[in-house]
Amino acid sequence: MKKFNIRKVLDGLTAVSSSSSATAQPGTPRENDVVQETLQSEHFQLCKTVRHGFPYQPSSMAFDPVQKILAIGTQTGALRLFGRAGVECYCQHESGAAVIQLQFLINEGALVSALADDSIHLWNLRQKIPAILHSLKFNRERITYCHLPFQSKWLYIGTERGNIHIVNVESFTLSGYVIMWNKAIELSTKTHPGPVVHISDNPMDEGKLLIGFECGVVVLWDLKCKKADYRYNYDEAIHSVAWHHEGKQFVCSHSDGTLTTWNVRAPAKPAQIITPHGKQPKDGKKPEPCKPILKVEYKTTRAGDPFMVLSGGLSYDTVGRRACLTVMHGKSTAVLEMDYPIVDFLTLCETPYPNDFQEPYAVVVLLEKDLVVIDLGQIGYPIFENPYPLTIHESPVTCCEYFADCPAELIPALYSVGSRQKRQGYSKKEWPVSGGNWGQNTQSYPEIIITGHADGSIKFWDASALMLQVLYKLKTAKVFERARGKEEKPSTDIVDEDPFAIQTLSWCPESRMLCVAGVSAHVIVYRFSKQEITTEVVQLLEVRMQCEFSDVDSPDPGGDQTPTLPTPGASSSPQESEPPTQPSTGSNSSDGPRDNIPCLQVRSSPLKQSPGYQVELVIQLVWVSGEPPQQITSLAINSSYGLVVFGNSNGLAVVDYLQKTLLLNMGTSELYSPSDPYQRQPRSPRKARQPSGALCDSNDGSNTSEDRCKSPTSVKFKSRRFSKTVANDFAKMSRKISSSSEQKPDQEKRSQRWRSFTCKKRPCCGTEGKPAAKTSQKRVLCRTKSDPNSYAKDNSFTRSRSSSVTSIDRESREAISSFYFCESFPRKADSVISPCLLVGTTQGSVMMVALSLPPGGDQRLQQPVGIASCGTMAQLKGGILTMGLLDAAGTLLPPSYEPWYDPNASDEEKEKGRRRRPASPPSSQEGQDAQFAVLCSEKQAKVVAMPSQTRLYKHNITETSFVLRADIVQMAGTNCITCFCANGHIMTLSLPSLRPLLDVNYLPLTDMRIARTFCFSNLGQALYLTSPTEFQRITYSQETCDNLQEMLSELFTPVETPEAPNRGFFKGLFGGGAQSLDREDLFGETAAGKASRSLAQHIPGPGSMEGMKGAASGVVGDLARARIALDERGQKLGELEERTAAMMASAESFSKHAHDMMLKYKDKKWYQL
Repeated sequence: MKKFNIRKVLDGLTAVSSSSSATAQPGTPRENDVVQETLQSEHFQLCKTVRHGFPYQPSSMAFDPVQKILAIGTQTGALRLFGRAGVECYCQHESGAAVIQLQFLINEGALVSALADDSIHLWNLRQKIPAILHSLKFNRERITYCHLPFQSKWLYIGTERGNIHIVNVESFTLSGYVIMWNKAIELSTKTHPGPVVHISDNPMDEGKLLIGFECGVVVLWDLKCKKADYRYNYDEAIHSVAWHHEGKQFVCSHSDGTLTTWNVRAPAKPAQIITPHGKQPKDGKKPEPCKPILKVEYKTTRAGDPFMVLSGGLSYDTVGRRACLTVMHGKSTAVLEMDYPIVDFLTLCETPYPNDFQEPYAVVVLLEKDLVVIDLGQIGYPIFENPYPLTIHESPVTCCEYFADCPAELIPALYSVGSRQKRQGYSKKEWPVSGGNWGQNTQSYPEIIITGHADGSIKFWDASALMLQVLYKLKTAKVFERARGKEEKPSTDIVDEDPFAIQTLSWCPESRMLCVAGVSAHVIVYRFSKQEITTEVVQLLEVRMQCEFSDVDSPDPGGDQTPTLPTPGASSSPQESEPPTQPSTGSNSSDGPRDNIPCLQVRSSPLKQSPGYQVELVIQLVWVSGEPPQQITSLAINSSYGLVVFGNSNGLAVVDYLQKTLLLNMGTSELYSPSDPYQRQPRSPRKARQPSGALCDSNDGSNTSEDRCKSPTSVKFKSRRFSKTVANDFAKMSRKISSSSEQKPDQEKRSQRWRSFTCKKRPCCGTEGKPAAKTSQKRVLCRTKSDPNSYAKDNSFTRSRSSSVTSIDRESREAISSFYFCESFPRKADSVISPCLLVGTTQGSVMMVALSLPPGGDQRLQQPVGIASCGTMAQLKGGILTMGLLDAAGTLLPPSYEPWYDPNASDEEKEKGRRRRPASPPSSQEGQDAQFAVLCSEKQAKVVAMPSQTRLYKHNITETSFVLRADIVQMAGTNCITCFCANGHIMTLSLPSLRPLLDVNYLPLTDMRIARTFCFSNLGQALYLTSPTEFQRITYSQETCDNLQEMLSELFTPVETPEAPNRGFFKGLFGGGAQSLDREDLFGETAAGKASRSLAQHIPGPGSMEGMKGAASGVVGDLARARIALDERGQKLGELEERTAAMMASAESFSKHAHDMMLKYKDKKWYQL
């Protein structure tokens, strides 16, 4: 496993340059004097750990029948090895060329790979991290096929020119023995036979080599005599060849869908020609040609008919039919349809010897996006249940979260409800790929990965101990009605496809509350229950987040950008100046704009909910005056408060999911300053639509409200259309490079507004004006994720493009990018902590919102929750990504939570569980700060003292790039900030002093998929989606890197090779058994000479002694060489000791037999003998 050389930063170096400085506010005491920081650079090291998922773009496959190990090569040069469940390994060829063929050295712990760049490599699998021992690069010929006979060290390599070269796999040197194409074919043949497509030796005679050329010619070559014994000609191109185990027959598959069976000693014509899927004409004519049979395997059994397994060969009239695998056994033919095209297949047999009855028991089928193993021993050929986590890409991953050190009871609870979702009808036999051993589990804490998908599904994975196993799958699309056909597709969709795709999620592991947001501007709140229920009516709350603009109320973006003045005639239209009075049930008629209509329709029929996550509440944003709702950019849930908060480019909304009411629906600019307080009364969504009535005082008239808050410019948004997956949607967005001159708002010019109000208990649909100071408005679409502390943050590229052509190009409206529930001091003068909500925006502002919660029990369900905006707390460069709170000792204060209880259990059990976790932070004494707020944006990090709100430390993370993901994580008993930048750097900062501890140039951002899925977790763990089908897990912990060798699984385990088949008395007497061949005499340098040096170049691999000598230097290299030499010497000494012990045992046995013989004949005369 590759470890990265990291540039460690000296501890205490806190102020070197403007780009890496942690400065203390003048006049404030240095926090290092108060908080003793224990994290040092030595605690951090970055390295890859394991890769999970289906190999992306597979191209080849091999199986070791003795070790029971499966190898898969890909088009990008990757190598994935699989053993028993939990035994996986990932390797990578440096060239990145496609792997065209793999060959195991059976039971030797080695593997040969042939690449599309005409190189072959020998991998050592006897170590936990496989390494290349030797490489051979061909210069003049292209490799097309390889064959390594069982228990042979000579590898046959066929080329595009039709020649066959032979390589010694021990030394990786070419033999001088070459089979030239012009010697193999008929001398009278005028055309080139084409590339070599098959090589195999006769199972009963190793001295006879069968060579298949693409043109249809097959040659049986005598290795000793160096001549062709027989030549078999057929008009159609050959794709593959398979022997009968007795060596008297072989089968060829052809490009016209036919199979030809040949007797070895009858080359004139095939013994049999069949077209498995061809229609047989009644007049005896040749069947119609079919598609090519790409591969055929011929396996025999002792007790019955042989198996013939083939891929392809379907009739041409089966257009659109899925790929099939055909199993022919006796007179029966089974056609097994596959979900994806077939890349390769292998028949697994009981014996590794080709000259014995094969006894096939399974077929491994490698598909483009799946791995299927078919049981040949049961009727109907059922498939085995796959134990590997290969279904990550079942639907494209749109977001993911990583939770390390979760509550211990979570994984059993999720597994118990997920085990009921498993399919039935699998084979009852054990998974046949069962090699290798698990590593030692040095990590005792549970880990969970949650993935959101394009089809609306959410998967929970057990990621403990470097393994991955699916626990539970939740389908969020069940809540909504599905359109049965394209003509029934609702016109209110704001995405072309995948309307249920998960955009972000927030999960509280302790309370098991789950909240997800989808691309159709919907939020679903779930509770976890172990009991099945049927919900008659799904609770629905519609929220109207409106786009209203006013240049009076907007923050000044700063710089040279001046707001456009409203035009005099902009509001002359009656439709614009007067609010429509259409009913709030929604309008979607052809003569009016869509209004008050959600993008998706919640199902009206009863919903049966299985044990697991069950719907508590559905929240939908609705269309406003013909404009679609903005997508949700941030999300958070708090089980202790019973609140869900979400935001987008229009503002934020707070929902009480216990009372099913909307508490707050406010524009971003309204959160900035706490002045001019007044009460706001909630309204029901069933009243007539009032676009901005909620902005006015309850005593004001509706006309005053409309005149004051209606936009004079009447700007309309254009709906953004989305591609098939959310991944493509995010890839369309350009980068957001934030600067203080562009984005720091001028807070003195903001309208001074403050909200303090309560909401009555009733489902309501809020309506808010959203002031903003731009005529040319642009939509912000941000990606956010929740972290292990259940708060969301934006971690995407957020510079949007203009939806209208204008001469003024300025930043789009300020969107909500991050939330954090906490118990802190809402205002500077406060001395007592209370529930709060920190709100971060895409322009770097952090605002504090105070929450007033009623007492628990029945009062919590009846009395309203109070909310008050407390204004701006801090300002940073770039959008806010993450926020946190530390106590006076520097310990992270997680959001409070309510312990889990089953909502469908009895009342007594509910009351036991429903107790709010007491808040741990103490109240502040006069003139002393008791907490520290940690804020991190795309550009910088700050630590602010609470309640004084004075900045203690600041660190500029990057000047030229921007942070994509930032998290506050636990590490070595304390906390730190982890950051992943767009330029590929991974950094960690200490808390609270923001000292740089790690800075590694790990992974340059090459795909938006990485930016969307990269996430950190506690205890030095992180992961990202490295391909559409695979997760790469990494660690930034020195301790984990040191223990990685012990934690990784072992591929090679000592197993005795099965005994060779018994030749039998008569075969041994008359020479009818398998004929062996001394290949060393034929191919060695003494007999065959040396090969041309220009033909191929030998390259020592990094795992060999030569490669290690070339790569290492200095003292470290000497130590490494000495260690390897000692290992080799120890191995040789061990072998010598074993041989000595064997010789001693043999000598003792001989002495005993000699003594017995002497005693037997001691007293006998010579004539008695």
